[in-house]
Amino acid sequence: MKLKDIKTFVTVPPTGIGGSFWVIVKLTTDNGIEGIGECYGIPVSGDIACRMVEDTFERFIAGEDPHNVETMFRRVYSGGFTQRPDITMMAVFSGIEMAVWDILGKAQNQPVYNLLGGRFHPRLRTYSYLYPKAYAPPGWVWQGTGQGDPYHEPDAAAEAALNYVAMGYTAIKQDPAGPYSFQGGRELSLHELSRSEANVKRLRETVGDRADILFGTHGQMTTSSAIRLAKRLEPYDPLWFEEPCPPDQMDALARVVQATSIPIATGERLTTKIEFHQALKAGVSILQPDIGRSGGIWETKKIAILAEVFNAQIAPHIYCGPIAHAAAAHVAFSSPNFLVLETIDTAFHRDILTKRLDWEDGYLNAPTEPGLGIELNEELVLAHPYTTGGRLHLEMCQTPLSSANEKPIQEIE
Repeated sequence: MKLKDIKTFVTVPPTGIGGSFWVIVKLTTDNGIEGIGECYGIPVSGDIACRMVEDTFERFIAGEDPHNVETMFRRVYSGGFTQRPDITMMAVFSGIEMAVWDILGKAQNQPVYNLLGGRFHPRLRTYSYLYPKAYAPPGWVWQGTGQGDPYHEPDAAAEAALNYVAMGYTAIKQDPAGPYSFQGGRELSLHELSRSEANVKRLRETVGDRADILFGTHGQMTTSSAIRLAKRLEPYDPLWFEEPCPPDQMDALARVVQATSIPIATGERLTTKIEFHQALKAGVSILQPDIGRSGGIWETKKIAILAEVFNAQIAPHIYCGPIAHAAAAHVAFSSPNFLVLETIDTAFHRDILTKRLDWEDGYLNAPTEPGLGIELNEELVLAHPYTTGGRLHLEMCQTPLSSANEKPIQEIE
């Protein structure tokens, strides 16, 4: 069995939840087995990202036995005489590699987690962001009089949290400390600090001990600002304080770890075991690899094992489509130190698959189907075409922000 053909797609989720576009990969072997994967956050236009994926397949992967995952990883990791973590090339490879594992599972008539050490967890605890009222799932009850903005309205955050708890979620996340500027670490304003504290306080008053609170920041703070915010949040006992400093500031992150009782989480902008090892050495206790850029399924399994050595846990990051979500789930099912999995529930996330994993009352049940256990709805993918240019998968605002900023996220370019 050899890897023979590749086909790539770019599709645009109508709501923008999960990113501006998704890059999807389909591989076919010489004996007709197909596998699908998904790349995360390649920082170029979607059509260019697809060409990068195709070139990488043609250059390093085509004709290879799909069992030789290590060989394929080393070829791409060393491509261009590099041999170092390259988050763009690892995102390219990750989508290809997911499809390889989907093929391996189908070839052996086994779910992928059985090829990674077997199923440890029969189901996975999941969490969701608190999304604005405009993106609420059907059936939600809203009684507030505001705009339904959980980032800037504590009452809206509380109302969204109650709706998620009613769905079965036992963990919820928000990041009211924005906007997120390209300038790197910055000192949050008193206004931003107070807004963040007010949101978390209101959430804890509302959900009590029915749900963990996860606090995201997207790596935007200086060390001092992160510590100031952590001190404000400690009375409300968040499960984690996520990425408080930029991802290239591991020494700064280590100082935050030492200064707060809240567990520090990071990883959505890291790649390969090399960078995650640096995070563990800094004292991070919750790793958040995004399987669409961390190096794929096998590399992420290595990251999970490495975390065990440091008595740390994994909470895979997902802000993309459902293919990467399924791949991350298989690593999680097989990892004793799994904590919680990010999950996005929109109609497009559900409908883009003709076969999907079973989510029920806040938990994802282990599939028994071979491979990733999902099948792509290519007709729907093609019905939401991508136009080159425009926004990247995710973007930061291009405006430097002062330490007296009072503008909310939507008012910053």
